[in-house]
Amino acid sequence: DSFKGTMSSSRIIAVMKAQILKYWPECQIVSIPVADGGEGSVDSFLTALGGEKISIRTQGPWGEEIDSFYGLLPDNTAVIEMAASAGLPLVGDRKDPSKTTTYGVGELILDAAKKGAGRIVIGLGGSATNDAGCGAAAACGVTFLDREGKSFVPTGATLDRIASIDLSTMDESVRKLEITAMCDIDNPFYGPSGAAAVYGPQKGADEEMVSFLDERMKKLSSLVESQLGIDLQAIPGSGAAGGMGGGMKAFFNARLQMGIDTVLDVTGFDDLARGADWIFTGEGKIDSQSLRGKVVIGVARKAKRLGVPVIAVVGDIADDIDAAYDEGVTGIFSINRVAVPYKEARLRAESDMALTMDNIVRFIKSVKGE
Repeated sequence: DSFKGTMSSSRIIAVMKAQILKYWPECQIVSIPVADGGEGSVDSFLTALGGEKISIRTQGPWGEEIDSFYGLLPDNTAVIEMAASAGLPLVGDRKDPSKTTTYGVGELILDAAKKGAGRIVIGLGGSATNDAGCGAAAACGVTFLDREGKSFVPTGATLDRIASIDLSTMDESVRKLEITAMCDIDNPFYGPSGAAAVYGPQKGADEEMVSFLDERMKKLSSLVESQLGIDLQAIPGSGAAGGMGGGMKAFFNARLQMGIDTVLDVTGFDDLARGADWIFTGEGKIDSQSLRGKVVIGVARKAKRLGVPVIAVVGDIADDIDAAYDEGVTGIFSINRVAVPYKEARLRAESDMALTMDNIVRFIKSVKGE
């Protein structure tokens, strides 16, 4: 994974590779840059697997026309970042999750389907919205009717106006798709740990708006359960990205999966890693959140089944991470060699990564008697 604020995944890989090849010039190295579903996910998949970046015009979070994109991999899997059409940076100072929309995300899905994608992987991260994915569903043809029988595109503020949902009008090319939503949180749809309460404030919602949005999420959840037979509140991660996690399940029949598991599946990790001597992985900080199944642990779990040792090279190591060893991690090393605060450490992160890798590889060579 990237070390946020310091090095990208690709840069870390390049530094690691240089140190390994210094001691083993003929070593075969397979590189898999990883992103967690937010910004950079498309580029990570394209770097790892090849493919094409598709540029199109879509609606932005305020309904304005913007330049957006998605990735199309060689096997016809489309990779979408919802943040590319509904991300927080796109709203600037106009933060208002009661009015912003995911409609543009649906346009990305529809375009990929029309171009013949057989599968879609969509990253749920960095959203400026709280419309439960209704905008995206509407863009793909799902009909939302109010009590007077008029169709409309719901936003966070108008979820309570939905009287009925008609999935039969969804575009046929989208209906046929296999969709996986990358989701690294397990928040429920509504309530104290739900979409509005936990993530609404960073999108511009004050206490009053959080309560307002949460009430509408609750009403939508009840409607979806009565009309579609899906209990959104019971699905871990349904509150991701302003309820987009729940919307992806309810409207698109998507599978919600941890981001790292999706990346490893799509890149064919098991086949690539089988027979490897070592796996090096890492993230900015390994802590209790990592143990839920982020990059290092996701890699370690798969590697453990393959019998390949895993070395985690990270920016920082928190207390109480011993469970990582049970999951398959062989050793954990911090690149913060001189034990300085992050503000100082980030300025020397690349050289410290190189020195740490040099140290590890020297040790491995010594143990192997080379």
